Amino acid sequence: QVQLVESGGGLVQAGGSLRLSCAASGRTLSTYRMGWFRQAPGKEREFVAAISGTGIMTYYADSVKSRFTISRDNAKNTLYLQMNSLKPEDTAVYYCAASTLSRYSDYANAYPYWGQGTQVTVSS
Repeated sequence: QVQLVESGGGLVQAGGSLRLSCAASGRTLSTYRMGWFRQAPGKEREFVAAISGTGIMTYYADSVKSRFTISRDNAKNTLYLQMNSLKPEDTAVYYCAASTLSRYSDYANAYPYWGQGTQVTVSS
């Protein structure tokens, strides 16, 4: 099975940018559809973005569309999330996740493999 490790989180001012990375090991990343989710304190985990195995198809939550970009480099076994124009409401722990489903899903339970998460804090 695949192991996932996120990095790149931190503290940033509103309007700033961060790029999260998710390094995969154990299995070839191209085998999986990948997603980013986030969870703020006291809230449910929510879908952020997803990408197909080849990287051709991408999907976004309405709240991040036009600000965030999901991408992948299968040769490096790495998933990315470029986050621009960050807002305080983007503050959360961000998780990458891997799915073996053959179709897109924004449900967390469609992704059996998860990283440990990386904290993103956006100050106003």
